[in-house]
Amino acid sequence: MSEEKFNQPLGGNQMPRFSGPGTMFRLPSSEITSDVEVGIIGVGLDIGASNRSGTRFGPRAVRNESVLVRPYGMYTKAAPFDSFQVADLGDVAINTFSLADSIKIIEQHYDKVMASNIKPITVGGDHTISLPILRALHKKHGKMALVHVDAHADINDTMFGEKECHGTIFRRAIEEGLVDPNKMIQIGQRATGYSSADFQWAIDRGVRVIQAEECWFKSLTPLMAKVRKQIGDSMPSYLTFDIDGIDPAFAPGTGTPEPAGLTSSQALEIIRGMYGTNLIGADLVEVSPPYDSSGNTSLLAANLIFEMLCSLPGCIRR
Repeated sequence: MSEEKFNQPLGGNQMPRFSGPGTMFRLPSSEITSDVEVGIIGVGLDIGASNRSGTRFGPRAVRNESVLVRPYGMYTKAAPFDSFQVADLGDVAINTFSLADSIKIIEQHYDKVMASNIKPITVGGDHTISLPILRALHKKHGKMALVHVDAHADINDTMFGEKECHGTIFRRAIEEGLVDPNKMIQIGQRATGYSSADFQWAIDRGVRVIQAEECWFKSLTPLMAKVRKQIGDSMPSYLTFDIDGIDPAFAPGTGTPEPAGLTSSQALEIIRGMYGTNLIGADLVEVSPPYDSSGNTSLLAANLIFEMLCSLPGCIRR
């Protein structure tokens, strides 16, 4: 497909940024179809969250703020909208009264996305959504490498007796063989816990855990070079980015904020550092607009999603 036929965001000089379509980056909307190479999907779930609610409004808020994102990366020289046919595929119609049913619905939805060979970039929603997405991607791609940015490890066995919610998903992903723990890297974990062993379950299975303190006051570009070497350039890789991995000074609009986190520039370095891996999808989760009075959390999230597009294999650099 030639570049001229690729969807392009509606520019601010064509239509004022406060007007026009409410899609991500003001791209055309689309059904799930093989004509789309990269699909942006909203999953407005928050019944899997254990503290503040509100992430059900995340996809809409991030789309609203995405009007300020332009189509070209000034530093990376990346031009994702000249590289892929990208469209907004709308939202998954979850069951707002049943977490278990919603998890099934999400997996079935992404089964259809995989059948059309679309790379999904997902806007959440609480972090529970990553588990059914990984299940669907695993059916097509097999075991994946995983980069997980988060203030929390999300490896609880249960929470209030529930095996599947936003704090248990990566234990399930490892147990089910969806990801290779020896090619799984967690970045940004921090703050207080219940015991010294809170992160140990994953470490014991080969996961590399890089706590936030190891990231303070430094560029993460050298770290991501090591991550790329660990993952390699052929194994299918997935990036899951919880906005609470970033310090609440930069991203206050989230359900379980923790102090002393990553900076927004470090977040960019992590996502840009995924370029060179076989990235098959990504998600950005846990934006809670009711706690984001300025809109800055949603704006940062929109920019991080743009960087995810730029980090997909085959993205043109100019």
